[in-house]
Amino acid sequence: MRIGFVQLRPTLADVDTTMEEIERLSEQFRSADLVVLPELCNSGYNFDSLEQAQATAGNAQHGDFVKYLLALSKRHNQYIVSGINERDGESGLLYNSAVLVGPQAHVGVYRKLHLFMREKDFFEPGNLGLPVFDIGLCRVGILICFDWIFPEAWRVLALKGADIVCHPANLVIPGHAQRAVPVHAVMNHIFIVTANRIGQERDLTFTGLSTIANPKGEVLAQASETETEVRIVEIDIAMARNKAITPRNDVLADRRPEEYTELTRPRG
Repeated sequence: MRIGFVQLRPTLADVDTTMEEIERLSEQFRSADLVVLPELCNSGYNFDSLEQAQATAGNAQHGDFVKYLLALSKRHNQYIVSGINERDGESGLLYNSAVLVGPQAHVGVYRKLHLFMREKDFFEPGNLGLPVFDIGLCRVGILICFDWIFPEAWRVLALKGADIVCHPANLVIPGHAQRAVPVHAVMNHIFIVTANRIGQERDLTFTGLSTIANPKGEVLAQASETETEVRIVEIDIAMARNKAITPRNDVLADRRPEEYTELTRPRG
């Protein structure tokens, strides 16, 4: 199958302009079976107030931005993962979320578990766990931006059978996550697609370097730090389903969970 990322600059508080940019780039990624867009793609990231965050949020199933992604998925016969500023339809609370849509329907939602810096002023912590979605071609897990630093999240997705982890991001710490992504890929024998954004919003500069890594920890594609780019690569999903390290070692079967109880003990 063919997987890829779209590295672009979402426009703060202007979803129409962002959709126009995605549409402009869409011919470049129409050949992908699965493509990933950055975090908070419908709203931008660096809000100046809670009011701005609320005004730019949308419904994860029926919002205008998600409807556009659904139409795009149907047009290209592909699956799309995109970060969104989500307003919950029942509570009205905001979540830093990602949607997975496909040619036939909305597939699922992930809500970011680990909020970064000022995100805690706008969003609730994710409450949907770490789902894995079977799209037929493969099994897809999702993490968002700062989730990258928590190895437990990657391992849970691998244990649940994820072949590919899609990682929409708005990374601002230069190089850290981009270096970690291939390590998470090899430790869990999975493919990872990190779709980071570029540009500036007020006092933040985003770091680009969107990355695709394979289960050997090899970087299959990496974008520049500053330019809008689309990259598509062909992969063999069977690589992610072979967890053998040697003929007698398996990255999941050789675990010793009874020795890891410290992981579930709260700190502070």
